[in-house]
Amino acid sequence: MSSVVLATAGYDHTIRFWEATSGICYRTLQYADSQVNKLEITAEKQYVAAAGNSQVRLFEVNSNDPQPVMSYDGHAGNVTAVGFQKDSKWMYTGGEDGTVRVWDLRTPGCQREYGSRAAVNTVVLHPNQGELISGDQTGHIRVWDLTANACSCELVPEVGTAVRSLTVALDGSMIVAGNNHGTCYVWRMLRGTTLTTHFEPLHKLRAHSSHVLKCLISPDVQQLATTSSDKTVKLWNLDGFGLDRTLTGHTRWVWDAVFSVDAAYLVTASSDATARLWDLGSGEAIRTYSGHHKAIVCCALNDSAIDA
Repeated sequence: MSSVVLATAGYDHTIRFWEATSGICYRTLQYADSQVNKLEITAEKQYVAAAGNSQVRLFEVNSNDPQPVMSYDGHAGNVTAVGFQKDSKWMYTGGEDGTVRVWDLRTPGCQREYGSRAAVNTVVLHPNQGELISGDQTGHIRVWDLTANACSCELVPEVGTAVRSLTVALDGSMIVAGNNHGTCYVWRMLRGTTLTTHFEPLHKLRAHSSHVLKCLISPDVQQLATTSSDKTVKLWNLDGFGLDRTLTGHTRWVWDAVFSVDAAYLVTASSDATARLWDLGSGEAIRTYSGHHKAIVCCALNDSAIDA
């Protein structure tokens, strides 16, 4: 069994699995329903979730079965976010229909639904596993308290400017929101006497001159990666927010990025129909994954030491 699971997907209606080091595609899944907007791999590397237009399909990672093991229907329009609780007991999604949803992986129905009043572009799970945080098309960031089953906090960093991507530090210390104007807003996350998270403004980063499509805090909480419609990926130092490195090579929009578990490498996905593996020490693309026929808009990587 591969200890590294790397998958990409997009507008050619396929999900491709790659040998990370050689760049060889060893499995292709057809996703007949629509394009694939987002991918996520479970912590134990058993399943990959693919979010499309109105549905999420769950596939087995180590299988030759081309059919999904489970389908989750209920969203209207594109599902724009998908992720898992740390023990893979449940999955969360967000969509253009303005809802954030929670699904039990063992049953096809939606267990919970939260209304955002605008198209949801991004959803992340707080490391405490008790709060979902969503960002929407009108610029609202909302914290959904899963214990209280309600919205516990609301932020609007820039009125009317879509929040495109959210990322939370693995230690729960920081959250970053990237928006359509190329700006990243950074907050410290504080937990008071109550269990509700509070946001303390820390920094406003002019990351790109056009859309930030993805922002991601590294697993070691040392760097922030931002991808953009300007075709570049930038790495920022979280101690002072200086620019460490700009990764250039993609020829179209860069939609998604994911760090290796040791934060030494980054995988990116682009409209140029390639994904790339970057050595962050040198800033060089050391592997290009070619085979998709249209834009790649999402990538997923699990290279953790935990094997199924």
